[in-house]
Amino acid sequence: MSPLRWTPGLLAVVLATSAQAEPLTFDQALARASANAPSLQAAGLQVEAARAASRAAGALPDPQLKLGVDNYPISGPMAGRFGADQMTMATIGVMQEVPNGARRRAEVSAAQAEIGSAQAQAQIAGRDVRLGTALAWIDLYYAQQRLAALDEVLRNLRPLWDAAPSGVASGATRPAMALAPVRLRAGLDDQRSELVAMVGKARAELVRWTGDPAPSTSGDPPGLHLDADALRSGLERHPTLLAYQSVGRKAQAEVDLARAAKRPDWAFEVGYGRRDPMFGDMVSAGVTVRLPLFPGRRQDPLIAARTADAARVRAERDTAGRTLAASLDSDLADHVMHHDQWLRARDVVLPAARQQADLETASYAAGRAGLAEVLEAFTGLAEARLTTLEREAAVARDAVRINFTYGSETP
Repeated sequence: MSPLRWTPGLLAVVLATSAQAEPLTFDQALARASANAPSLQAAGLQVEAARAASRAAGALPDPQLKLGVDNYPISGPMAGRFGADQMTMATIGVMQEVPNGARRRAEVSAAQAEIGSAQAQAQIAGRDVRLGTALAWIDLYYAQQRLAALDEVLRNLRPLWDAAPSGVASGATRPAMALAPVRLRAGLDDQRSELVAMVGKARAELVRWTGDPAPSTSGDPPGLHLDADALRSGLERHPTLLAYQSVGRKAQAEVDLARAAKRPDWAFEVGYGRRDPMFGDMVSAGVTVRLPLFPGRRQDPLIAARTADAARVRAERDTAGRTLAASLDSDLADHVMHHDQWLRARDVVLPAARQQADLETASYAAGRAGLAEVLEAFTGLAEARLTTLEREAAVARDAVRINFTYGSETP
């Protein structure tokens, strides 16, 4: 086997891979997702396409080249003879259509609204990417924290579990009591299996957003603060509502375009006719005007349809605004509940479980409690620690999700 040659390209790939394998802080994960997400690239291309298309909006149609033969005889003494008649000529001309100004202005407005809609969709896509990344980072961080806490508990309980059979052998513990540690340990092992699975799922989700092959977390999670008043006042700037504004502008441009159809369009034509030299050549010019003479059957129904569409968009925007406000209030209520539950777990349940474990340990040392009671107390302490971390994770998830969904993009 030939030795591996470290070319500059291969070295760059290795260095990039090793750099990606480093633990990610919360902000680093967001930055990497924003730089690598294919959905953001697609949204950017959509904006670019809308801007490119807008440059053609309102432009005059391409001129038309007209070629033909006029007054070619097909009967009589000069039938089939080109040039024998003074009226027969080969013609070439150019025609230019000129839509009315209102139509062209409406086309420009519709193109500008399309750009605004694409930009709003790009903002929504960016928010979705950052939200998904943030939640994946939070899930991975707290899953790792809970797994580390459970592993610490399992290490601390191992001497007690090992001592349970000796208590039965010495006669200090009833044989049936030796089964309680087995049941408690199995329950903790089940929780550990669940946490390992949670870590794997959260890591897979973070891989999806960041592209990092083996992401892990470092640093502290973001703050848990929510400013409800600022969130409510900022809903009008939400990308979803901004997208509706762009759709509304496009719908209004469609109304203007339908109304512009009631105004005449023009077409100008210049032609040159080539005849037999004995008769001389000819030049012609003309103007064509479209006459909207029957608006009640043609333009007015379309105007009514486009006006109804514009009103529908306004109603849908109002519905979206109310839905956002209601969802925000509902999520804030859940956040308050989760925050209260976390504080009770941290300040009431966990200290009580810790004190109970200490008291059972003292009672065991004094011979007033058995090993099973001590194991049960420490198992309860472990569950209290895990519950506290789980509820803290719920609060952190709420804060990130609410801030990223309804407010600014940084919690």
